[in-house]
Amino acid sequence: MKHHNPAVFAALAACAWLACIAPAGATDTGDRSASGTAQPAATSWSQLTPAQQQTLAPYRERWDQLPPDRQQAMARGAERWQQMTPEQQAQAQQRFKRWQELPPAERQQARQRYQQFRNLPPAEQQRLREAYRKYNSLPPEQREELRDRWQELSPEERQKMKQRWKNATPEQRERMKRRWQEKQERAPGT
Repeated sequence: MKHHNPAVFAALAACAWLACIAPAGATDTGDRSASGTAQPAATSWSQLTPAQQQTLAPYRERWDQLPPDRQQAMARGAERWQQMTPEQQAQAQQRFKRWQELPPAERQQARQRYQQFRNLPPAEQQRLREAYRKYNSLPPEQREELRDRWQELSPEERQKMKQRWKNATPEQRERMKRRWQEKQERAPGT
């Protein structure tokens, strides 16, 4: 049995994980079936760049047996992998490891949420990305406090808060944020 370098295996695993996430600019290059759904064109091994071939080398022998959509996704993932810094690659490997450790039900829920996100209008996707970036830029203590406060809400309160936020204008959202920050400053122990 052949033993592979753990770093190569980790890179392949992360590449496979990246292949599961289609980039925002992915285009439909396949034909349409009788039902009108896109049928991706197969990607031959020779169509891959040398860098993609290097990353995907363990799949070479069975590349032609992979479904065309999987070939294209893996080729995109390999391309993204090659463009990452070593730090980004390490982070991707960690995310893939966490993904693998999730119970199947949680993975399915994550896939559904991702699909819901992909079905949103581009402007709404961008708004959510920006909100996520802002959340991630908060100090860890503040993020933890937000998570704790959210967990303390009942499902009805959470739904009400989501709806209120969704229906708010940008100006109303800013006022809501300022009020929340003022509450934080007045709260004991902060």
